Amino acid sequence: MEKHQNLLLIFTRNPELGKCKTRLASKVGDQAALDIYTFLLAHTAQVTRSVAADKQLYYSETIWENDIWDNAVYDKRLQTGSDLGARMHQAFAQGFADGYERIIIIGSDLYDIDTATIDIAFLKLDENEVVLGPATDGGYYLLGLSRPQNHIFKNKAWGTDSVLADTLADLKHSKVGLLDERNDVDHYEDIADNPAFAPFLKHMTHD
Repeated sequence: MEKHQNLLLIFTRNPELGKCKTRLASKVGDQAALDIYTFLLAHTAQVTRSVAADKQLYYSETIWENDIWDNAVYDKRLQTGSDLGARMHQAFAQGFADGYERIIIIGSDLYDIDTATIDIAFLKLDENEVVLGPATDGGYYLLGLSRPQNHIFKNKAWGTDSVLADTLADLKHSKVGLLDERNDVDHYEDIADNPAFAPFLKHMTHD
């Protein structure tokens, strides 16, 4: 199979009861949180399948051979590293070592992402060293690099509202392209008013 110059990295948690979307689960319960995460995984698989890039799926715990991710489409790997920054750095470093010219990473819990957004991000890497998709919570939902930027993976309070600002500060001497801001799914308030999630929230009583 012909190798692309583009590589799409997808970071995912193994969808297990009580182990995913813990902040969401504190409000909606473990089973609903798992159901929502499974729904988001299926959405991510559908959105990414047709992106013009090689695709590597990085699991958090163990590699699952038989799940919604087609083994013929996704090269399945395991995240390694002490925190999110180290894990992302390892995946990017491997991608650049393998000869890819443009590498993008996304998570698997963003309902607001579509194929076009990822395609646009790859195009933006033709004239930018870095592409970022800002999340409404102060983090980012997408990171793209056209060359290694090892420093951006260090000294971050991952999962907090300072990640995007701190990353942009690290990149003040680089050419950065920004995508539209999107909302990732971490808290009940992120999905409470979205009709797509209504089937998972029937057990919730509204004030």
